[in-house]
Amino acid sequence: AKKNKTLSGLDAVIDKDFAASKLASLLDADRLILLTGVPNVLIHYGKPNQHKLDTVKTEELQRYIDDGHFAPGSMLPKVLAAKAFVQGYTQRIAIIGALTDASAIVEGRAGTQIID
Repeated sequence: AKKNKTLSGLDAVIDKDFAASKLASLLDADRLILLTGVPNVLIHYGKPNQHKLDTVKTEELQRYIDDGHFAPGSMLPKVLAAKAFVQGYTQRIAIIGALTDASAIVEGRAGTQIID
């Protein structure tokens, strides 16, 4: 018996940060660089005690996520994607930083490094 199959479209959003993280993981890359408009990941953003993160471990990063330090439409997807890429892999590193600092980020001199 022949089955009647139909296709229907659905709206979907593909997050570029998570896609990059997944692709890097599937390729078994050892480094993921997420370029953005700011030089570092910041906590207490816009407050007098604003602080940039230079190197942060996934465990510490999770505390900042839980405390609501990152905006859902802005830095949160980047830190979640970076965390997903490195978590459980001590040889992996993710770096979030400014597009204008790309060369320095590749050389390890700029951006926020996320490690496990």
